[in-house]
Amino acid sequence: MGHISTVEVRYAETDQMGIAHHSNYAVWFEVARTDFIKAAGISYTDVEKEGIITPLTGLECKYKKAAFYEDQLQIHVNLTKLTPVRLEFSYKVTRGDDLIATGKTTHGMVTKDLKPINVKKEHPEIYRMFENALD
Repeated sequence: MGHISTVEVRYAETDQMGIAHHSNYAVWFEVARTDFIKAAGISYTDVEKEGIITPLTGLECKYKKAAFYEDQLQIHVNLTKLTPVRLEFSYKVTRGDDLIATGKTTHGMVTKDLKPINVKKEHPEIYRMFENALD
């Protein structure tokens, strides 16, 4: 199951050259990831209410073309790996037919005190939801 979120490059997100600053891509990935989880059947707020948080353990972004002020970008996200304690998401940022960037984030699944949690065992319904959304 993939998901596509749309963002518009805001003026504050551009640099002196009028190009979207590289730091925004991590924020746009988060927007798409949050939308993806909702589309899979649960809000991230509800995941946290169950005592699960998913801190970022890795971030990768490869820039292909520049994005500019007021560009409408599509952030394509897929859950590409799942274990009982880890998630991996892959991203494509497009502007129409143009590939702007690709990326990946990895996340641990831990308790609020940052101890790894076996979500498959402790929260099988949430794990199944992720499993059903896995590409």
